[in-house]
Amino acid sequence: MPVSRMGVLAVIPARWGSSRFPGKPLALIAGKPMVQWVWEKAKQARLVTEVIIATDDERIASAAAGFGAKVEMTSPDLPSGTDRVAKVAERFSDMQVVLNVQGDEPLILPEILDAVAQPLLEDTDLPIATAVTPMTEPDDFQNPNVVKVVLNHAQNALYFSRAPIPFYRLGFGETEGQMTPYRHLGIYGYQRAALLTLASLEPSSLEKMEELEQLRFLEAGYTIRCVETASTSPGVDCPEDIAKIEALINAG
Repeated sequence: MPVSRMGVLAVIPARWGSSRFPGKPLALIAGKPMVQWVWEKAKQARLVTEVIIATDDERIASAAAGFGAKVEMTSPDLPSGTDRVAKVAERFSDMQVVLNVQGDEPLILPEILDAVAQPLLEDTDLPIATAVTPMTEPDDFQNPNVVKVVLNHAQNALYFSRAPIPFYRLGFGETEGQMTPYRHLGIYGYQRAALLTLASLEPSSLEKMEELEQLRFLEAGYTIRCVETASTSPGVDCPEDIAKIEALINAG
């Protein structure tokens, strides 16, 4: 099927409130607000038609407008980033695909955004796509802050978890012919119509247990195509992570 001529909308949710890091989108990294780094990377993606920063805070909106970004104000009462993205997508009926670009990954590669958008443009029956990367570090496998995903042979997600999945009975990396463990990178792409439906779903039991929103989609029966990428970029969960990002930037 040829690639659709409809557009790809990239939305960057940027919320002020955070229990661990209030005001995170405006945290300075090498002299620029973190959300600006993300916006600049999204603008470089080949398949992305439009980039919008969706925020609930005038301070973020003002800063974003200052560096030239388009901004959409959304309600602070929205429960998740997906709801924020969906609210923006409602106003862009000319877009076929909508990307939810995490605002706390300042070094995300534009190629990853393109890789997630591509299968959705090629197959309009595919509702959701996301990015994964092979996991090689045992510490990451045990870390509940690193989300793991198990895939079927069609590269669709079977399950996401903060727990180590799959379980390696003989130890991590010790099983002959073992399944590759994947790390979920947290960027999502949706058919716009599917996103608007997904945003109307109530949080599911598994989602509440693991605090992983994508489990709501799996429980509702939606296919999530996982696109393997060779690269990953560290996210910013707490102020201490900024020094790590700046070290990577300085290293070139």
